[in-house]
Amino acid sequence: MPDETRGDRGWMRHAIGLARLCPPSDTAFSVGAVIVGADGVEIMHGWSRETDDKVHAEESALNKLGNDPRLPHATLYSTLEPCSQRGSKDRAPCTDRILAAGIRRVVIAWREPGTFVDNCQGVEKLREHGIEVVELSDLADEAMSMNRHLQL
Repeated sequence: MPDETRGDRGWMRHAIGLARLCPPSDTAFSVGAVIVGADGVEIMHGWSRETDDKVHAEESALNKLGNDPRLPHATLYSTLEPCSQRGSKDRAPCTDRILAAGIRRVVIAWREPGTFVDNCQGVEKLREHGIEVVELSDLADEAMSMNRHLQL
């Protein structure tokens, strides 16, 4: 099992704060994401519905960066497991975006329940491609708090 490193909890709490900025929705989770460089400095962040009604947190952060040479050495913090499939068929799943960006380490607080997508395989897909995935499950309640209206 991959190990958490110094700073993971602080960055996840920052991502949780970003999730609180999401416009409320009855049809999607509120998620925050932060991309942190190897030097421990934030590269970019995003949250669900930041730029449009369908944008996911990881997608929002990655869209702002384009092809950034720091990404292969960066860690992506997401309050929720990155999606492996989407209801919006015109958009790539966040796991595909993470793989395409070359990010090698992902830290999450909770796994996606079957509320909107049955059997999300984000963690498994990332690990199958050699991505280190760390789960901070003790922060799951805090990361889910802004989604309680969805009856998780």
